[in-house]
Amino acid sequence: MPVLEAVELTLVRYTKGDHLGYMLAWISLIPVFISLGVFPSHFIFRRELHGIFFYLGHIISLYLSIFIKNFVKQPRPETCVMLEICHSNGWPSNHAEYTFFFATYLSLLNYKGINGICNGKLGILMAWCLGFLTMYSRVYLGYHTVEQVKAGAIFGTIIAGVWFWVVNSFISHYYPAIEKSRIGKMLYLKDTSHLPNVLKFEYETAIAARQTMMNCKGH
Repeated sequence: MPVLEAVELTLVRYTKGDHLGYMLAWISLIPVFISLGVFPSHFIFRRELHGIFFYLGHIISLYLSIFIKNFVKQPRPETCVMLEICHSNGWPSNHAEYTFFFATYLSLLNYKGINGICNGKLGILMAWCLGFLTMYSRVYLGYHTVEQVKAGAIFGTIIAGVWFWVVNSFISHYYPAIEKSRIGKMLYLKDTSHLPNVLKFEYETAIAARQTMMNCKGH
């Protein structure tokens, strides 16, 4: 018989009949939902440069976390053995790192008043709540120790702060050039961080454009 492997990206085990475990198993998939749902959707519908570099920072931090994990080689807790899918090392937790990077970066965007991303106070509160719930879920379900999720949370927070500084101190200066580049024009890449209210601006612009078209047709 061939040896079967599982796709661990979306496979989360919990104790049958444990309703809390069932809920936390879904929460544990938040990084997957963000990576495959939130950011791709944001790019398709918004084409914001801040969002693109936000996602790029996520990818960089994730690979740094994996590199450290493979370097430290700290095993996962014994409870993970029963789950039969814990083949990787445990310190730091990628899930905690990912969600805390997301919450920290989103908070910094809001603090700096940078629009174009979902950065309302309610959204930020939800991001932090989901971050802590993700930490708890990884320990509760037996995938990590408390120390491993703490390390992931600290690592994600620090990398988010550093990457935010790099983007806003250096990379953002090239946004106008990116917008005017061939690929920028082809994909309609833009930076709306200078607008105090993006939705209001788009709303008023759309109405004004329609009114102009109607006036032209009237003549």
